[in-house]
Amino acid sequence: MEQEWKPDAQEEGALSFRLMTLEDIPDVLAVEHEAFSVPWTEEAFRNELKLNHFAHYMVMEYEGRLIGYAGMWTIVDEAHVTNIALLEAYRGRKWGERLLSELMKTAAFMGMEKMTLEVRLSNHVAQRLYMKKGFKPAGVRKGYYSDNQEDALIMWADLPPYRGDEGMEGSHKQS
Repeated sequence: MEQEWKPDAQEEGALSFRLMTLEDIPDVLAVEHEAFSVPWTEEAFRNELKLNHFAHYMVMEYEGRLIGYAGMWTIVDEAHVTNIALLEAYRGRKWGERLLSELMKTAAFMGMEKMTLEVRLSNHVAQRLYMKKGFKPAGVRKGYYSDNQEDALIMWADLPPYRGDEGMEGSHKQS
């Protein structure tokens, strides 16, 4: 039986979160290509960061190295997760959960009340994480994924009001 990996305090302290910059795109693309069968392009990320005023992206670093990122669009009081990904070498440590917690905390900080996302019907690992964080299934988008026309499960969560560091994990830097 595989033993569950438990990070020590020093490793947890080496995690940090910050807003994504244009300079991060090459490292983000490395994560993107490892995580997704149809990865976003450099141009897509540039457009999100420079032209989309609804878009908000963050990166997760471990000991100064970019190991994951997450993004969302914020419209009125709803946040729509566009993508969330972590390098494979850092999965299984509950750091994907930390990254999602940070994104949810940021959305709440910005006044968002609900968060939605789509996830492949076959991605049970991600679905379990989302349910653990309060997401509930709300419908299906038929043929959503362009690589194989797989359906997407639509999930929604209510966001708790922002309360600083109280009740949520991680650090938060806003510029």
